[in-house]
Amino acid sequence: MEIYLNKIIKGDCLEVLKKIPDNSVDTTFADPPFNLNKKYNSYSDRRSLDTYLLWCKQWLTEMVRITKPTGSIFVHNIPKWLTYYASFLNEIADFKHWISWDAMSTPLGKTLMPTHYGILFYAKDRKLNKFYEVRYPHKRCRKCNVLLKDYGGKKAGLHPFGPLVSDVWTDLHRIKHAKNRDAHPCQLPETILERLILMTTDEGDIILDPFNGTGTTVIAAKRLGRKYIGIELDKQYVTIAEEKLRNVRPDSHIDGVWVSKYLNGIATIRDKDWDVLQSHFRIPHPIPLLEYENIVYKNGKIHKHAHIMDKTEDLLVFSFDDVAACHKISAKSVKN
Repeated sequence: MEIYLNKIIKGDCLEVLKKIPDNSVDTTFADPPFNLNKKYNSYSDRRSLDTYLLWCKQWLTEMVRITKPTGSIFVHNIPKWLTYYASFLNEIADFKHWISWDAMSTPLGKTLMPTHYGILFYAKDRKLNKFYEVRYPHKRCRKCNVLLKDYGGKKAGLHPFGPLVSDVWTDLHRIKHAKNRDAHPCQLPETILERLILMTTDEGDIILDPFNGTGTTVIAAKRLGRKYIGIELDKQYVTIAEEKLRNVRPDSHIDGVWVSKYLNGIATIRDKDWDVLQSHFRIPHPIPLLEYENIVYKNGKIHKHAHIMDKTEDLLVFSFDDVAACHKISAKSVKN
């Protein structure tokens, strides 16, 4: 097993997976080809239905085999294929969640507009599964900074950082700009993988991706202090991933606590870590003021939902008149 750790292995995923010992990996994640005729360098993304599904069943079976009894299995794809994957996995693993990730796609004609991808979340053994609740920053109006969700009379119970993550993710987004994309047709944002890793692993645990591509999973794992194994068929993608990995350090933490960082801020934290993390933030008091004011990371960066505003004020300054105009209420009522 040691010969595979912290490496990207060039090869066919089925051949390599068969060499990995049983019950040896903490979390497996797969983002396989979609069989939609996408342009990969070393793989034909246009197989017959029977051929594609047989192949998928084979690598899914291997993923479950190598996952530890405490471990998790994640599979990302379009809903069509996830329904087939689920029928396979239901026989050999325990279903936990279908995560819907908000991502606008291309209209297919005579169908509903596709606006999400899915991530299947299975446990090797539900009773033994390692899992941590995670939180994301409060979502706010981009204009006036008021919380988008109306908490009514429950504002006093707001968590300063943000709500617990559900099975619908609208705060993490696709890589939209070409300058931030690699030469790969299906590149995922690292924040997706970092959230999954924080949910299901600890420092030093092993993450495996049988379709490594240009390295999103292994980069996220290394940044969060985990060990990794990447498997990739294409030589060019392996080269890109290895070059990116050389510039990654296991430094995504605050005061020894691992967090998922995005731009100048934080996209995901573990709920259990807030007792340590809260001392690094200035928190509005009383708590109901969170409706209008951000918590402030003490290095001077300010939360703005999944992104962080690049400002240096101790507290976010905004106009009550702006808030009133945005929400069509009186400035006097906002102040009260």
